[in-house]
Amino acid sequence: MKKLLQFPHPFFSARPTWKWFILINVLIGATMSALDVSIVNVAMPTLKNEFNVSMSLIEWVAMSYMLTLTIFLPFFGRLADMFGRSKLYNAGFVVFTVGSLFCGMSTSAIMLIGARVLQAVGAGLLQANSVALITQAFPGNERGKAIGIQGAVQAIAMAVGPFVGGVLISTIGWRSVFYINIPIGILGTIAALYILPPNEKSGKKESIDYLGTVFFASGLAFLVLAFNEVVNLGWGSTTIMVYFLNACILLGLFVITELRVKHPLIDLKLFKNSTFLIGNLTGMMSYYVLFAVLFLMPFYLEKVLNYSPALTGSLLTPIPLAMALVAPFSGHISDKYGARIMTASGMFVAGLACFSLMFLGAQAHLPLMIGELILLGVGMGMFTPPNNSAIMGAAPREKLGLAGGVLNMMRSLGLIFGVDISGLIFTKLEHRYLADKGYGDVRHVFSNNAIPLDMKDHAFMRGFIVVMGVLLVLNVIAAVLSVGKKETKVDAEAAEAAKEFAEV
Repeated sequence: MKKLLQFPHPFFSARPTWKWFILINVLIGATMSALDVSIVNVAMPTLKNEFNVSMSLIEWVAMSYMLTLTIFLPFFGRLADMFGRSKLYNAGFVVFTVGSLFCGMSTSAIMLIGARVLQAVGAGLLQANSVALITQAFPGNERGKAIGIQGAVQAIAMAVGPFVGGVLISTIGWRSVFYINIPIGILGTIAALYILPPNEKSGKKESIDYLGTVFFASGLAFLVLAFNEVVNLGWGSTTIMVYFLNACILLGLFVITELRVKHPLIDLKLFKNSTFLIGNLTGMMSYYVLFAVLFLMPFYLEKVLNYSPALTGSLLTPIPLAMALVAPFSGHISDKYGARIMTASGMFVAGLACFSLMFLGAQAHLPLMIGELILLGVGMGMFTPPNNSAIMGAAPREKLGLAGGVLNMMRSLGLIFGVDISGLIFTKLEHRYLADKGYGDVRHVFSNNAIPLDMKDHAFMRGFIVVMGVLLVLNVIAAVLSVGKKETKVDAEAAEAAKEFAEV
C-alpha cells in the first residue's frame, strides 16, 4: 500500500522515459485550458439568451477569464519557484475543475462570471508551470521538440473546440461545455500525483512581494480594460484617459518597488538578457498578428462573402491545424540548429501571409485564400516552439516558473491587444470612409439598410487592408528582432541541468 501511494510512483519515475510521461501530463492541462477558451466563445450567444442580460454584461464571461489569467500569471510562476512547480500545477487541475463545476451550476450571469474567475485562477496555475515543467524535464537538445508537441496539442484543441462546443450546446445544453472539463481535470489531477517530479523549491528563504503584486496586477488590469473599452468609448473618453493614467502610475510604482525589494515579484534583471527580452516581445507580436487575423476574418467571410457561420468556422480551422502539423518539426529543427533561423523564418512566412491577405476583395478566390490562411498557420508553427524554448532556456533554473508566467502573460497580452487595437483601427477607418461618402455617425454598418451593399464592402475592405498592412510591419519587425537573438550561457546551463534531471 505504501508503494502504491508513493508520489511520484516508481513505475514512472524509475524509467528513462519519465520525461515523456511528464509531457503527457502537461498535455492534459494544455488540452483542457485551450479547449475551454474556444468552446466558451461559441456559447456566448446562448448564454446571453439564457440569462436574458445585455451583451455588455455577458462579454465579461470571456473578459473576466482573460483579465484574471493575464494579471496573475507572473505571480503564480513566482509562487511555483518558491513552493514547488508540481504542487502548484496539480493545484491548478483541482481549482480549474472546481471552477468548471461552478460554471455549469451557475443560475445567473453574475455567478457564472465569478466561477469563470475561479476557473482562470486554475488555468493560470497550469499555464505558469507547464513550460517550466517541460524545460525542467527535457535536456536542451530535446526541449524545442517537447514544447512543439505541446503547441501542436493546444492548436488542435483550439481547432476542434468550436465544433465540440456547437455539438454539446445543440444536443445536451450549454452547461455541458463546462462539465466536460470535470473528467479531464480529475484524470489530470490523478496523473499529476503519480507522474510529476518531486517539488523543486527555491533553496533560499524568500518572502512574497505583496506590494509589487498589487501594483502589477492592478496596473495591468487598468491597461487591459483601457484597450478593451476604447473601441466603444473612443480615445477622447474621460474613462479611457483615467484608465491609462492609473495604469501608468501603478506600473511605474511597480517598477520602483521591484528595484528596491529584496525578493521582487518579477526579477527585472531577466530582461537584461536579450534572448529573454526579445523572445517575449516577438512572442507578443506573433499572438497580436494571429488573433487580429482570427478576429477580422469571420467578419470578412460572413459579412462580405456572405458565407454561413458553419462554413466560416471550417475555413478558419486550417490556421491551427497548420500550426499543429508544423510545430513539432519546428521545435525539433531548433534543437539542432538553434532558434534564430526558425523564429525569423516563421515571422517572415507569417508576413507573406499578411501581405497576400491585403489583396483579398469582395470576390475572393477560395483556394487561394485557404492557402494564405495555411501559410499564416505554418509561419506561427515555425515561430512559436523555438521562441518559447529560447525564452525558457535563457532563464535560470530557479526562475523557470516566473519565466513561464511572463511568457504566457505576453501571449495573453498579444491576444488582447491584437483584437482590441486592430478592431479600433479597423472601425475608425471603416467609419471614416463612410463619413467621406456622406454616411456619418454610423455604428452598426452591416445592419444599416440605408447604406448601399457595395459601399459597405468597400468600407470594410478599406479598414481590413490597413490592418493587414500593420500586421505585415509587425511581422517584419519581429523577424528582424529574432535574427538578433543570441544563444546564452544560461541556456547551456539549463540544458545541462535538464539532462542531469532526466538521468536521475
